[in-house]
Amino acid sequence: MSKFLHIVITFFAVAGLCVAGFFLFSAHKNTVIDPKPAAVAQGTIASPAATSSNIAVKNSGSDLPFQPQLANPPAVMKGIYVTAWTAGSAKMQALIDLIKRTELNAVVIDIKDYSGYVSYAMNVPDVAASGAENQIRIIRPDALIKELHDSGIYVIGRITDFQDPILAKAHPEWALKNKTTGAVWTDDHGLAWIDPAATPAWNYFASVAKDAFARGFDEINFDYIRFASDGSLENISYPYWDGKTPMAAVIADYFKFLRRTFPNNKISVDLFGLATVNNDGLGIGQVIENAYEYFDYVCPMVYPSHYANGFIGYENPAKYPYQVIDYSLSHGLAKLLAMGNANTTASSAILEPSVANNAPDTKLRPWLQDFDLGAAYTSAMVREEKQAVYDALDAATSSQY
Repeated sequence: MSKFLHIVITFFAVAGLCVAGFFLFSAHKNTVIDPKPAAVAQGTIASPAATSSNIAVKNSGSDLPFQPQLANPPAVMKGIYVTAWTAGSAKMQALIDLIKRTELNAVVIDIKDYSGYVSYAMNVPDVAASGAENQIRIIRPDALIKELHDSGIYVIGRITDFQDPILAKAHPEWALKNKTTGAVWTDDHGLAWIDPAATPAWNYFASVAKDAFARGFDEINFDYIRFASDGSLENISYPYWDGKTPMAAVIADYFKFLRRTFPNNKISVDLFGLATVNNDGLGIGQVIENAYEYFDYVCPMVYPSHYANGFIGYENPAKYPYQVIDYSLSHGLAKLLAMGNANTTASSAILEPSVANNAPDTKLRPWLQDFDLGAAYTSAMVREEKQAVYDALDAATSSQY
């Protein structure tokens, strides 16, 4: 995900059921961003302007004090995702300029990505000891947050969880092992994973999020909360998971831990798109109803290219973005409504009061595809994806109200 641009467009709510817009997973060539009417002509595509100015966060070696959360977050959130490398560079100024002249008002920034490295130096001894601070990308995170907040921009921090080569090296006792060699197991990309049942690692990930919230991040987005899915899975030895407890129960326990740890903060989670349709945990422990119970935003990655050939009768689902996304979100929304609460909150009747989601509602916020995989994606196809989100919401709300 790190080399692509993500766009969060058109967050909205209807009759108490909220679909919190969507993220566009983009290679940037087809991205559709509506400009502010006063900025550029309606219907044109706004693009980052060239700039020679450097963002303030790079002008000094000293940082500012921790910042408060955005005092008046926008009611309708629309934003872009950038890598930590970009966020800590002069390129960030162009993106801030883009946000100011378009409908955008939020940004997603990596705090810890797939590599295991954190983006900036933290006040967390365990993080420093692990070696995760050996590739700093953002020198002055607090100044960056202030710069964004001063412009009224909502700041979301993204954390990759159980895929973490740095933590696996620092704490191999928490990592998946190769049954044959006893060494740390790696997936098809050579990346090491942490056992999802390793509760000491949960505290490590939470410490990263706590540091981010203390600095003024408005929301934390958790990704890779799942069991490994690629590589020689039959050759994995788990140091913590007993192999009998359902994977979905292990992942749900971590969801519950995060909500208990952050009862009053905004937290979101990314899931495989097929979690909207399937009920079996997908072999990785992701059950969307479990996520609905504990997160403010649930973000299924409904990329049509990631669905198997033959899905809902289409030989190549990537060529049918509207149909795939409408079908997926319709099922995802139906599951949300079936939880029995018209406001889509977690049911306190089945959760401990201290653990139940304290947000007024749980929102579905899907990721959409804007990259060439399975098909060459055009702007028209991206617009079909957006329309599918609106239509799925309309159908769900009309049937409920």
